[in-house]
Amino acid sequence: MPEQAVYTHGHHASVVNSHARRTAANSAAFLLPHIKPHYRILDVGCGPGSITIDLAQLVPQGSVVGIDAVEAVLAQARDLARARGIEEGGNLTFQQHDANELPFSDGEFDVVFCHQVLHHVHSPVSILKEMRRVARKGGFVAAREVDYGAVAWYPELPGVQAWEDVHMQIFKANGAQPRAGRYVKAWAKEAGFDAGDITFSWDSWNYEGAQAVTWAESWAERSLRSSYATTALAKGFATQEELEDVSDTWREWGDYEGAFIVIPNGEILCRVR
Repeated sequence: MPEQAVYTHGHHASVVNSHARRTAANSAAFLLPHIKPHYRILDVGCGPGSITIDLAQLVPQGSVVGIDAVEAVLAQARDLARARGIEEGGNLTFQQHDANELPFSDGEFDVVFCHQVLHHVHSPVSILKEMRRVARKGGFVAAREVDYGAVAWYPELPGVQAWEDVHMQIFKANGAQPRAGRYVKAWAKEAGFDAGDITFSWDSWNYEGAQAVTWAESWAERSLRSSYATTALAKGFATQEELEDVSDTWREWGDYEGAFIVIPNGEILCRVR
């Protein structure tokens, strides 16, 4: 069945640019030691492709397929690959597909990976089952998901809490789970993995200094121009004035000496049997 949930973040340039700063090193470190140069990797929900491209460089004798439901963001992934000197069609391809209905054969990949996908979808267990189906026996299914219910920040300005409150309402209205990080291990069990074949870990992005400023500038714009804003207004979760206050607060927060935000992520590495 095609995806039923609404993608909370949307694809405004402020969102895509933020996601394009992710790398395999800062977003898939738990998986990297298990990758071999000849592996075939599927990156589910690859977005602008920054992690996907990194993975392709780790498998020179293998291949990587990055899939996403939105063609426009795949075009940006192809542009990024070219900017990094990688032409699509070698060991890297991008394809438009729905993660609920993967058009691949059983056991086609050595590693099937998704990053920040399961907290946006209606049925994360169904997607994990599909990921398990297309991974070979002895291979891996891996996922890393944020837990917005455990985010911590300093300084604790009221407008940042207002941002978080609206964010959680939007996720729920869209049929998604914003606390996915704490659920991923349970979801993996529901998807058919034995407990002994699931390695669970907990990692975080810790943005301070220049990274905190970049985060603040991104959300100052996203609070007014992305799907966060349009959904908040359409659902009555915030007024335009309140969104402007949130945006102004992020700019104030980014100027604060010592500002930081810690964003925790639950990670699963599942062996396929």
